Amino acid sequence: MCVLLIHFPLCCEVLRQPSLKGQPIVITYTAASQKLVLDYSPELDVLQRDMPLQQALSRHGNTILVPSDIPYYRSIFTELLNSLENISPLVEGIEPGSIYIGVDGLQLIYPDDKAIIRAVIDAIPDIFAPRIGLAGNKFLAYLAALSCPDGGHRILDGDTTTFLRDLSCDVLPVSIKSRQKLHDFGLNKLGQLSELDLGPLLSQFGREGKKLYNLARGWDDTPLNPRLMAEAIEESLTLPSVTVSLEAMLVALESLLIRVFNRIGRVGLGICELNMWTRTWNAVQWEQTIRFKEPAVGIKGVINRIKQRLENYPQRGPVEHVGLRVTRLGYPHGRQSNLLPEVRAQDHLMEDIRQLELRLGNPQVYKLQEVEPWSRIPERRYVLAPTNR
Repeated sequence: MCVLLIHFPLCCEVLRQPSLKGQPIVITYTAASQKLVLDYSPELDVLQRDMPLQQALSRHGNTILVPSDIPYYRSIFTELLNSLENISPLVEGIEPGSIYIGVDGLQLIYPDDKAIIRAVIDAIPDIFAPRIGLAGNKFLAYLAALSCPDGGHRILDGDTTTFLRDLSCDVLPVSIKSRQKLHDFGLNKLGQLSELDLGPLLSQFGREGKKLYNLARGWDDTPLNPRLMAEAIEESLTLPSVTVSLEAMLVALESLLIRVFNRIGRVGLGICELNMWTRTWNAVQWEQTIRFKEPAVGIKGVINRIKQRLENYPQRGPVEHVGLRVTRLGYPHGRQSNLLPEVRAQDHLMEDIRQLELRLGNPQVYKLQEVEPWSRIPERRYVLAPTNR
């Protein structure tokens, strides 16, 4: 089953601010200091996602501009996935607004396909008006959902040749270059593409040729990748006043970390991966992911990594909102501390080196290691070996 939530960011904003319903809205985001369109009201024709904002305003000047709130959209999407997992344990939601659900084996709970569809509709707030498609594979389920009106559903079974024949090649999940090349060859419909043999497609499109050949005939062996049942911990706060001070942001993030460790410390868990984000006064998003080689069980070690990241990747303006999202937890490895203070100091130094190399992605500190001290060639006597090997 494919569930499409068209204009998902727009629906999230209307859910938060009902007064926006029915208004001409453009949701914006910033990329490389350029404002782009993330989503827009359906009645604003000609607009497209990722279109420059100035180009959009030249066509629709009387619109309400709403800055995007990506963490909020992500949290709403996570709540929807959690709700759908009460219907089926196999739920895939990689991109907000697009969901795949495995429905095999649910016949013992739901008498027929329409009962499953009804359960999915009841689990999603009406404002999202989901389009639901049910078919034998992911591609056909997506096309079935795409062909529905808002709030509708479609079940594809049996021969799908007639259904696919008149669909545009733009629905194919291939590169933009390949889709443009199909149009250059005059292949605008899937029916035209399905009449070609595999050989010519391979010669013109390489690896994607076989994918085009199969999808044009409705064949898709892409597996369902359900999300893992893992707890994600989210904490955020709004600063009393906007700030550019690194110290003020660190104090706020440290208070969030205290909340996180109060939740996980009692069971002995540590942080393996966290997503840190800030939002400026003009709604510019900044995100960074921090991974730990070993689960971090102390606030000091985590806040040091956060400080390094904030120093290396400055904010794009005064910050008013900060947040943390812990996506992976784990139990720390058992380790016995040495009684000798000199050895403990060396262990701490090695741990700092490990964290440095984890952050930068390659060895940073080396040591001279004896290899062939008897060699007449000086370069063969010693080599530089990574310290943490």
